[in-house]
Amino acid sequence: MKTVLSLLTAALLAHQAVAHYTMQYIWNNGVDQGLNKFIRVPPNNNPVVDVTSTDLTCNVNGRSGTGVSTLSIAAGTTITFEWHQHAQRTGEDPLAGGHVGPVIVYIAKAPTTAAAFDGSGTVWTKIYHSGLLTVTPQTWASGIVNATQGKHSVKIPASLPAGEYILRAELIALHVAFSYPGAQFYIGCAQVKLTNGGTANPPKVALPGYYKPTDPGITVNIYNGLTSYTIPGPAVWTG
Repeated sequence: MKTVLSLLTAALLAHQAVAHYTMQYIWNNGVDQGLNKFIRVPPNNNPVVDVTSTDLTCNVNGRSGTGVSTLSIAAGTTITFEWHQHAQRTGEDPLAGGHVGPVIVYIAKAPTTAAAFDGSGTVWTKIYHSGLLTVTPQTWASGIVNATQGKHSVKIPASLPAGEYILRAELIALHVAFSYPGAQFYIGCAQVKLTNGGTANPPKVALPGYYKPTDPGITVNIYNGLTSYTIPGPAVWTG
């Protein structure tokens, strides 16, 4: 019996690891840039669960852009992020179906180059979010990502000043978020150089810093009569 229990436990842990995912591609105005190009690639597909950790900025080892190229994009361009459980685009769902939750995108301007920028401080502007779409049946933004081959898109505000930036995409899985730590933060950061920008000075927050364990969008039981959901972070700035 002990052997059977051990095997079942190992199988469950293996299944949970398989269900994790990473951001693996970005698209510039519909053009695929290739696997892990311009992306700060984490060492594995495990989530971040501590909202006070510096890993919340750009995932594990994501505070360094050394060796990562920076993609030149025009102001107002549409960037598409693409996520997968493993380095394969077919043969499995992009995201595990049970890993439901919101989709969020932030951007932060680098003082000099994106590669040299660690993303620390009050520098992040939220430019997109989507969360609970319908209550009955319960559908989430993550489900739309799954239905579109792992993709979601954001238009970069044209009023942002020209310069180099980090784009931070975040999917939060809430399937075990009824206690803290429980919510799983899947984070991908890409380096871009914005051309032909404007003069806007958008509102900014710190990551980590802004999220709290007690935030209603971070510690939440999605299975117990959920009628609404508060997406973590500040309001979206549209430019």
